[in-house]
Formats: sequence, structure tokens, C-alpha cells
Amino acid sequence: MAEKKTSSEHELEVKFYLSRPGEMEKKLATFGVLEAPRVHEVNLRLDTPNLDLLSTGRLLRLRQDTRVRVTYKGMGSEEGGARLRKELEVTVSDFDMALKLFEALGYQVVLMYEKYRTTYRMGKVEVAFDEMPTGYFLEIEGLSGQTIREVSDKLGLDWDRRILDSYTMLFERTRQSLGVTFRDLSFENFRGMTVTPESMGVRAGDVE
Repeated sequence: MAEKKTSSEHELEVKFYLSRPGEMEKKLATFGVLEAPRVHEVNLRLDTPNLDLLSTGRLLRLRQDTRVRVTYKGMGSEEGGARLRKELEVTVSDFDMALKLFEALGYQVVLMYEKYRTTYRMGKVEVAFDEMPTGYFLEIEGLSGQTIREVSDKLGLDWDRRILDSYTMLFERTRQSLGVTFRDLSFENFRGMTVTPESMGVRAGDVE
């Protein structure tokens, strides 16, 4: 049976935790084409006071980097070994006004998380090199699980160590493991802390 490909209203992706980010950056410079240089992202996860979205596996996010975007993601499922989610996204002009609009509708910020992202392209596959407060990750998004795996193989990643969880899910696991109570996944909150892959419940994907 032919593998189903995603539409423009869906995302199909996997993540890998990196133990040797410097080496991965060299591989990306060799095999990939730089699509967007390193940029700082601020993400606000929005929900109702009763966490209606979180309880049903959905997400409403307001993101600011070089532009401002509002994103909705539906419940996740697995397809071709990758995580498939419905994704609807629009660009807006004003971060603060968009937040005020959602707050007027009864939504509130339940999590802020930030990262530095450098984006590459390998054929039709997007590869994001992410510097998180908890470590380095590679996020690979494509039209099918097969094309995503082909790119991960080319970069020397162990497919069996791929991550299908979101960054917020990994953060929640880390909070429980380390016993921290702060709300936000920020560089300031994790300053001076050591976060191991074990505390996130993952294994390095770039281990030979």
C-alpha cells in the first residue's frame, strides 16, 4: 500500500535529542540548504481555565520570531513512524493585540516556552536545529514517514530513538523528574541546571 502524504493542513514530524550538536550542525551545512538563520522564538500556549484543549490533546499557540503566528494543532496520531497532527496556522500583525484578543475570549497563557531555531531544507523535507533550555534537538518534518526517515538516515540518526512527543510533553516529564515547580520552559529558569536525556525520558539519536 502506498504511503499517505500529508496535506498543507497537517504536519508530519519526528524529533531527535542531540548529544553532539556541533557535529550535527556540520552535517546540516553539508547536506542541507539554509532556509532561515538562527532566530529566537517565544511561544505562548493558550487554553481555557479548565484546560479544555490540553485535556483533549489539542493546542492553541501564539508564536513570535521574525513574524507573529497563531497556530492550532489537533490530536496526534502515528503515521509512517512519525507524528501526524492537523495544523492550521495564520500570520497576524500584532503579538500583544492577538494575546489580548484571546484573553478577551476567555483563554489564558498556561505555558511560555522559548528556543533558538535554525531551519534547513533537504529536498522537500524541513529540518529544524533547535536549541532548547533543556538541550539540543533536531525536528524533521516532511510529506511522508518515508522521506523523513531517509533524511534522518542521511544525517546518521537512529530511527529507533526518534521522539514523537511535543516539547511541552518533554518539559512536563522533566518537571516531574527534577521536581521543579516553575511554569515556563525558559532559558532563565534552567540556568545552571543539568538536564539529562534520562530526565526527559529520551535517548540521544545521534549516538553511533
